[in-house]
Amino acid sequence: MYTPGLSAPPRVTEGASMSNAQTILITGATAGIGKHTAIYLHKKGHRVIATGRNERALAALRELGLSTVAMDVTSRESIQRAVESVREMTDGKGVDVLVNNAGYGLLGPLEELSDEDVRAQFETNVFGLLAVTRAFLPAMHARGSGRVINVSSVGGRMVFPLGGAYHATKFAVEAMSDALRIELKQFGIDVSVIEPGYIATEFTATTVAHARKYQRPDSPYASAMEIVANAENTVAKLAVGPQSVARAIEHAATSRWPRARYVAPFYNALGPWMISMLPTALTDWFMRRAAGLYARKQLASPRATA
Repeated sequence: MYTPGLSAPPRVTEGASMSNAQTILITGATAGIGKHTAIYLHKKGHRVIATGRNERALAALRELGLSTVAMDVTSRESIQRAVESVREMTDGKGVDVLVNNAGYGLLGPLEELSDEDVRAQFETNVFGLLAVTRAFLPAMHARGSGRVINVSSVGGRMVFPLGGAYHATKFAVEAMSDALRIELKQFGIDVSVIEPGYIATEFTATTVAHARKYQRPDSPYASAMEIVANAENTVAKLAVGPQSVARAIEHAATSRWPRARYVAPFYNALGPWMISMLPTALTDWFMRRAAGLYARKQLASPRATA
């Protein structure tokens, strides 16, 4: 029976053998880390089900041999349709591995971000992740096995100024993942967190594009937001390719003993470690300087003049 948005199961290629190939569903697989990981795991021989909202991008993945399902993680109806499609694709088994990757960044001063934008950030990065996980867990419970891999960030353990809303969602993902890991282990379900650092994908460009609506010359944060606007060029010097993240996800998906956390690349673990070791006043000073938030002549806070 043909189901719209689905493609035939890809053949097993290099890497995983037919016996240990996993059925892996990835949310937000139409761009960035999700897309690169989907293609990487497909080439390794796993059956990858790429999901997302962009039909054109999904079609391009189908041309590469991946299976695809349209899914909006903020829509319960869309999630349920995806679960039903996956059930049909896998003859009722469900997925071996769920990779919760869908998410985006919202940058701007917390006092100026709109309620709508902050809620939308949590709807995708937190509530969407939880809704998708809940939807695909029953099949894992029935089998007595499964993996849930949540893509967080090193920003889930440290905070940069102007990223408060985004970091809050990643701190939430870290906390939920810790709870899920302990709660689900008794059912044979493992939970891991992936914590990428600066990765060379479309993520930064998309984040900067979202931030531009908060660029106003009359804002007391104008100079700081100017730094944000140029972040793509600044971060590009520090960013590495997405292969390290894909490899970390592969290890979490296939290892007999998956780790609770994977920092990718590994040296990004230095950031949270240094912040935990140095005096708060010193790290705060450094963050303010880096973000252009040091004291100087500027407009008064909008709250002070209201």
